[in-house]
Amino acid sequence: MTPTDILIALAVVTIWGVNFVVIKIGLRDLPPVLFTALRFLFAALPLVLFVKRPQTSWRLVVAYGLFQFALQFTLLFSGIKLGLPAGLASLVIQLQAFFTIGLAVLLLGERPRLVQLAGAFIALGGMALVAINLEGKATLIGFVLVVLGGVCWALANIATKKMGQVNALSLVVWGSLVATPPLLLASWLMEGQAAWQLASASFTYKTLLAVLFQSYPNTILGFGIWSMLMRRYAAATIAPFSLLVPVAGMTSAALILGEELQWWKIAAGALVLSGLALNQFGARLWASLTAPR
Repeated sequence: MTPTDILIALAVVTIWGVNFVVIKIGLRDLPPVLFTALRFLFAALPLVLFVKRPQTSWRLVVAYGLFQFALQFTLLFSGIKLGLPAGLASLVIQLQAFFTIGLAVLLLGERPRLVQLAGAFIALGGMALVAINLEGKATLIGFVLVVLGGVCWALANIATKKMGQVNALSLVVWGSLVATPPLLLASWLMEGQAAWQLASASFTYKTLLAVLFQSYPNTILGFGIWSMLMRRYAAATIAPFSLLVPVAGMTSAALILGEELQWWKIAAGALVLSGLALNQFGARLWASLTAPR
């Protein structure tokens, strides 16, 4: 990767990390599916009136919108609503990196290096540490929902890889449009009219800012850049960058929300970051160590 693309990827994962605090704040006044629907409604409108649809098959656009947006974030928001702390959610969702690598091997024929697989196993150890330290049935269910959200993100990454060269902004805007109607319908059927009325009555400027942050810097900017990088580089190279999201997520959750940073959270984060470092730099380090002198 070029130094510029590395810096861009780091900026995106920082925004995504802080976003977990924003999610927690927004869920105080909004039910999870309605919150997700509003996020992508604003991301789609009014930009969809000015941006042409992606020059790829509708099937892939629909798959992207449903997996990347509708399903992933419904599962993520629901998991946080059920008690999974925002900082931990930012860590758990990053299982998508490993799901992406596995799906790329199965569906796209990509072949990750041995050091990349070793990095994945180290980071997976961090996830296991999170799982065994969770308390309460609801929190465990929340953990499982966020893991499933990671699967949906990985499927969206594969759809992005299959599209070829498409405009990143167009993909995110039209993907948001695809996600909005099923989300609104699901919210009405699952959460009910009473939840909508309560959300309307308790809607504040903080709620509005949470929705807008979700829609624009986080969705339009963040996922637009992410989809561009996923097309430009191998999935095994880009997906692990998202493992840096927990650094911003857990730090901001501790500073803003007062979430406690127990030893096991720090250890889990260290394992994840070690896995990422091995994934990104292990091959170069090994080559330099084994090069003839």
